[in-house]
Amino acid sequence: MVTGNASVDNDGEHLQRSLSNRHIQLIAIGGAIGTGLFMGSGKTISVAGPSIVLVYSLIGVMLFFVMRAMGELLLHNLQYKSFQDFAADLLGPWAAFFSGWTYWLCWVVTGMADIVAVSNYWRFWVPSKNWSLVLAVGTLVVLFLLNLLTVRLFGELEFWFALIKVIAIIVLIVLGAVLLVVRFTEPGGARAGLTNLWTHGGFLPTGANGFLAGFQIAVFAYVGIELVGTAAAETHDPVRNLPKAINAVPVRVLVFYVAALTAIMCVTPWNSLDPGQSPFVTMFGLVGFGAAAAVMNFVVITAAASGANSGLYSTSRMLYGLAHKGMASDGFGRLTRNGVPAWGLFVTVVLVGSSLLLTLSQSIMEAFTLVTTVSAVLFIFIWGLILVSYLVYRHRFPQAHAASVYRMPLGRFTSWLVLAFFAFTLYVLTRQHDTLAALAVTPAWFIGLGIAWLFVRGRARHDDTIVGGERSLALVPAGPEPGAPEEIREAEDAEPPA
Repeated sequence: MVTGNASVDNDGEHLQRSLSNRHIQLIAIGGAIGTGLFMGSGKTISVAGPSIVLVYSLIGVMLFFVMRAMGELLLHNLQYKSFQDFAADLLGPWAAFFSGWTYWLCWVVTGMADIVAVSNYWRFWVPSKNWSLVLAVGTLVVLFLLNLLTVRLFGELEFWFALIKVIAIIVLIVLGAVLLVVRFTEPGGARAGLTNLWTHGGFLPTGANGFLAGFQIAVFAYVGIELVGTAAAETHDPVRNLPKAINAVPVRVLVFYVAALTAIMCVTPWNSLDPGQSPFVTMFGLVGFGAAAAVMNFVVITAAASGANSGLYSTSRMLYGLAHKGMASDGFGRLTRNGVPAWGLFVTVVLVGSSLLLTLSQSIMEAFTLVTTVSAVLFIFIWGLILVSYLVYRHRFPQAHAASVYRMPLGRFTSWLVLAFFAFTLYVLTRQHDTLAALAVTPAWFIGLGIAWLFVRGRARHDDTIVGGERSLALVPAGPEPGAPEEIREAEDAEPPA
């Protein structure tokens, strides 16, 4: 039966399907735009020059294939609520344990970086460190309370956060095009033009080393792109909405990264940008827009708050899944009357908020580089696990792949290609001292997980309703219309034809 907003059956509580297509599309967009772009693009441009657009493009293409693999797997079985479920089903309970806890840490660490950034951005209006700390804590508390009410409020928050970021980037691209047409000249004498992409040391001004150095923050910029899969557990009509969100990834990469950064470097030579300042603020400041700094500061606050908001959502859902598999405390598996895993939300808020007391005294960029490297490495593990799960699925269920309405193009080949690219990216991270230091500490996490698994594997369990991957959405002719939870449940319970 369906009671209120949460669906409940004889097996107990379940997460809601309260997100509409509007929410899932903007969640996917918000996952592709974060502090890695707004805060980190200045550094990536300074180390790679104009070639940074190739770095973002290459990473975007590879992660699109990851998303396609995840999409086919999620639509293969309606009972899969996230990559944690299909990893457990296809690889074994250990995969659910490692992916769930690693994803939890990914978003806790990312949330720490985001909330510290929020505190730093508040100082633009409130110079006092103590007051900026209070405002950052207040921001985190507001996000917690709104997430605690209903799942739909999470969708609304991400909708408006993503909309603000999208508008800011589109305005920047349009502004860049106008300045190119009028041949705008900076106060320093530099003139806007496409030639700025190759006349200041060439397209690869810092050589191969600089090109490779751009990978670290560029990878982090895409952190959260897989969130659309996590949200699939709570969306209406995943058959229709999930492919729409994933298929739009290439366009988003071209617009949000390639077009935006190209516009910036065409107007201002790459070597005149301050790596410690957001190039978005610099761009608006060039045209004498007096409120540019304040407007862009508001945008970057929403970007950081969006990242923290996504972290609260993701970590609480991962803890919920782990609890139902016997891999975390049972308290994390309980839902409120509104269908929200409140205990997981609370623990995440406490951990994220504690970072404000530990990192405010450090250099923002140094802390940002350290945290983003750790996060990038952990996310590469998650993305790699998705691809390994897909390869096992292709081997185990070739008929399901052949019947799928959302087949990954050149599935086996592209999976191995992307895995090789991830291995190359990890090698790149060893070439810089600051990223190598962060990379060196991540094995400790996996060693700790391995030890913990020895203690919990005896009580670990798996949901029998999803084992074997027999309930394939690829065999359901059409999904129910949004707003019809009864039809959704009927589609889930329907047996596929022989």
